[in-house]
Amino acid sequence: MQLSLLELWGTMGWFAKGIVFVLLGMSVYAAAVAFRKALEFRRSRKQTVAFSAPFSKALEEENYDVASALVKKHQKSHLAAAFRGVFDNLLLFSKDRRLSAVEIASIQRTIELNSLEQLASLRRGLGVLATIGATAPFVGLLGTTMGVVNAFTGMAASGSGGLTAISAGIAEALITTAFGLFVAIPAVWLYNYFVNRIEYVGMEIQYGAKEFTDFLLHYEARIKAQPRATV
Repeated sequence: MQLSLLELWGTMGWFAKGIVFVLLGMSVYAAAVAFRKALEFRRSRKQTVAFSAPFSKALEEENYDVASALVKKHQKSHLAAAFRGVFDNLLLFSKDRRLSAVEIASIQRTIELNSLEQLASLRRGLGVLATIGATAPFVGLLGTTMGVVNAFTGMAASGSGGLTAISAGIAEALITTAFGLFVAIPAVWLYNYFVNRIEYVGMEIQYGAKEFTDFLLHYEARIKAQPRATV
C-alpha cells in the first residue's frame, strides 16, 4: 500500500506539522535573503565593470573631477565605494603642489575604512543563511524525535509491534528529517557561495587600493619634480 504525501500529512500530529511550518518559514526567509544578496552582487558587478575603465582613464589624465564624478555616479559598485571622499582629500592636499607621506597615509586610511564598510555591507544577511543551515537539521530532528515517540505510543496502544501500529509515527519522523535537510543543504551552499564572492570582492578592492597607492606615489614624485612657482 502506497501513501501519497497528502495522506502522510493527514497522519502527522500537530507538533510535526508545526515543525514543517517552521522549516518552511526558514526556507522562505533564506530564499529571500539569497535573492536579495544575488541582486546586490549583480548590481555591484555591473556597475564595477562600467566604472573601472573610465576611472583608470581619468587617473591617467589626472582628471580628478571626472574621477570623483565617476565614484559618485556608481554608488552600487564595490570598487567605487572604496574611493568615496578620496578625491576631495586629494584635491585639498595637492593645492600647494605637494603631497606628503602623512597625506598619502590619510588617503590610504580613507580607502581602508571605505573598504571595511563595503565588505561589512556585503556580509549583512549572511548570518541568517549560516544560522538556518546550522539549525534546520536540528529542528527537523526535533520532529523526528516526536515521530519516534508517536510510533512507540501507537505500539503501546495497539499492544503489538506491527507495521500498522508504528508506520504513522515513523513516516512523521522521516518527513521532518528530510524536510530539515532539504532546508539546510541549500542554505549552506548559498552561504559558502556568497562568502567566496565576498572574498573575491575583497581581493578586487585590495588590488584596486594598491594600484591607487602606486598612482599616488608616482603622482607625488611628479609634482616634486616640477619647479615651484616663485613670487
